[in-house]
Amino acid sequence: MASRQTPDLGTWARTPRPAPPTDTAVLGRWSPTRAADVTAGRRQLGAALHDGARPAGAAEGGVERLLLAFEELVSNAVRHGRPPIEVVVTAIGYCWLLEVTDAAEGTPPTPDLERDAALGGLGLALVAQLSGAHGWEPLGEGRKVVWARVDYTHEEAAQSAP
Repeated sequence: MASRQTPDLGTWARTPRPAPPTDTAVLGRWSPTRAADVTAGRRQLGAALHDGARPAGAAEGGVERLLLAFEELVSNAVRHGRPPIEVVVTAIGYCWLLEVTDAAEGTPPTPDLERDAALGGLGLALVAQLSGAHGWEPLGEGRKVVWARVDYTHEEAAQSAP
């Protein structure tokens, strides 16, 4: 039996996000400023994905992974980033691209794997585990983007893994 290499969940690499084609379907844009905005955005995204915006072939598990990644990355930006925060979710081929930008360019996403799980802090590690790819990059002018590629199905995630 072949063993699958476990990703290093303790770091998020400074990696350019995938470049979406110009005709990419934008599923939503949000500018959250507080925790309630994160929940409202997740609900709006979930409603859109269950009301016709879900691409053909997208498994329900993929939708759930996207919604969880949305909640974790956006709440991290609201808690630890600097405004203005902007969130964009696009559908690209066999995946969704979740991009969260904020004005904390010098603060990369850093999971706290030593913290007691009861106190939280495991969101970045969780997103790393359930996404097909993830990373962050500075954008200049004091801004950065933290991104995750969430594949529609687990099979596609396994096929696209390096």
